[in-house]
Amino acid sequence: MAFRRTTVAAVVAALSALAVPAHADNGPTPPGRITVDVVGVNGSGCPQGTAAVATASDNTSFTVTYSNYLAQTGAGSGGTEFRKNCQLALQVHVPQGFTYAIARADYRGFAHLQRGAYGQERANYYFQGMAQTARSTHQFTGPYSDNWQASDRTEYSDLVWAPCGEERNLNVNTELRVYAGTSSPQALSFMSMDSTDGSVSTVYHFEWKQCPAA
Repeated sequence: MAFRRTTVAAVVAALSALAVPAHADNGPTPPGRITVDVVGVNGSGCPQGTAAVATASDNTSFTVTYSNYLAQTGAGSGGTEFRKNCQLALQVHVPQGFTYAIARADYRGFAHLQRGAYGQERANYYFQGMAQTARSTHQFTGPYSDNWQASDRTEYSDLVWAPCGEERNLNVNTELRVYAGTSSPQALSFMSMDSTDGSVSTVYHFEWKQCPAA
């Protein structure tokens, strides 16, 4: 499958321009080092041991790297291969007196879509015990054979904050779908959100604020 392993340098360079706050009113960044632990993994797109999480040294974001996240159709693909999903339950260790929200999420990968085929990346997240955020959908239409990227941004007034003083898991849901559409059923189309070298990662950007004094 030679299409999949192209260089991601272009994607990294393009996304570097996005490494700015989602808005100008960033709250104070908490001191120390934030850690994020994976406490639950579920879904066909992230079999056990194929998803890893790392936090930025400046506490502004965390990344999720997948190593086996690919949806495909055509060329003898199985009936369920067109859809892959992953739900991660993450425990974000927050210093006392601070809370956080997810201000932006950057998704990227590689897609090879025949003419007439199309692929979708879908995502949402929510805190344990709270309502889910709206599911965003980004569509890519064939012919397409290149790196792909998509971003979801949330206005400050619409941010969903983790409850102050409580331990709530952050549940992160992602999904890839590939449809043959009008392309030949024998022609392979696929969409991936995985990486062999850790260079292709989903990045979640924090927004921080201080909790009210008790």
